[in-house]
Amino acid sequence: MEQFYPYNAENLLRKLISLQSFSGEEHLRSDFLVDFFAEKGISVERIHNNLIVKQQNFDMSKKTMMLNSHLDTVRPSANYTFDPFNSPHSDTHIYGLGSNDAGASVVAMIETFLHFYDKELPFNLMLVLSCEEENSGINGMTMLWKKHLANIVDFAIIGEPTGMKAAIAERGLLVIDGEAKGISGHAARNEGVNALYITLEDILTLKSTKFDKVSPAMGEVKLTVTQINAGTQHNVVPDKCTFVVDIRPTEMYDNQEIMDILQPKVQSELKARNLTNKSSATPTNHLLMQTVERLGIETYTSPTTSDWMRITCPAIKMGPGDSARSHQADEFVLIDELENGIKNYIKFVEMVEA
Repeated sequence: MEQFYPYNAENLLRKLISLQSFSGEEHLRSDFLVDFFAEKGISVERIHNNLIVKQQNFDMSKKTMMLNSHLDTVRPSANYTFDPFNSPHSDTHIYGLGSNDAGASVVAMIETFLHFYDKELPFNLMLVLSCEEENSGINGMTMLWKKHLANIVDFAIIGEPTGMKAAIAERGLLVIDGEAKGISGHAARNEGVNALYITLEDILTLKSTKFDKVSPAMGEVKLTVTQINAGTQHNVVPDKCTFVVDIRPTEMYDNQEIMDILQPKVQSELKARNLTNKSSATPTNHLLMQTVERLGIETYTSPTTSDWMRITCPAIKMGPGDSARSHQADEFVLIDELENGIKNYIKFVEMVEA
C-alpha cells in the first residue's frame, strides 16, 4: 500500500490530478482514494468507481447530509501548453486537468469529512465521490441514487466550482432534435415542398412560445435554436431539414411537459435527446437555506448542470474555484481558493441545525 503522510490538501489535489480519470475511467483515482482512507483506518464502500464513506458514529435514526463531488474529468483540450497530468509547480496555483472542475471540491470535501469523521453532529455526514458526472453515465450518481442513496440522504451539498457562492437553483437541460419533412423538386420549376421553409416557420413558432409558469428563482424557461441543416445543392428543393433546440428549463416544468407543449405547435417532428436532466431549486424554508442566510453567503441561480439534477433531496451547489475555468485549456485553481473552500465547508457544517 502506498504511504500517504504527509498529504496536505494541496498535495492531495496535485496527486489526484496526476491520475487520469476520464468519465467511465476513474479507477485509478478510486483505487488511490480507497487506499488513502484505509491508511487512516476508514473503510470505503466502492460501487463501480463511486466511493461512499460514512462517519464513524453513523446513526440511521438521524438525518443524513451528503457531501458530493465527482471524480471524473472531461478529456483535455488540444490547446494545453503543458502536460495536463504533470503540470508545472506554482506556489499560488494548482494547474492540471480537473483541478478546478471538480478536484478542488473533491479535496475540500475530503478534508471537511475527515475533520468531522469522529465528531458528534446533530446529523450524519456522508461523503460520496461519484463518477461519470461529465458524460451523464449510467454508473454514476443516477445509479447510486436509485439503488443506494435515495432512502438514506436527506439533504446535500454538491461540490462544483462556484467561488463558494451558494447556487440555490440550477437550470435543467433539454436538447431537442427537430426534423421537417418535405418533397424534393427542381428549384426553377416551383416544384416540391420546401422542408427548410417548414423549419423556418416552426422556429418562429418555437421562438414565440410563452411558458406561463415563471420560477421565483430562475424566471422563465429559456429556449434557443442553435443549429440548422438542409439541402444538397443550390437547385434542389430540400426534402429534409434538421435543427437543434437548446432549452434550459426551470423547476416549474419537467422535460416531458415541455415536449408535450411544443410538439403540437409545430409541423416538424421533435425528439428529446434526454428527458432526465431536470432543473432543481432549494426550498426557501429549508435548513440549507437558513444556514446560507445565517452565514451571509451570496446566492445565485446556476446556468450549468451537475449531479444535483440526479438526486431528489434538497441541496445547494457550492465549491471552490471558478466555473468559467471548467473544461478550458491550462485549467487551474488557486491554493487560496482550496484552503478557503475547506474552511467555509467546515463552518457551514458546524452551522447546520438539523
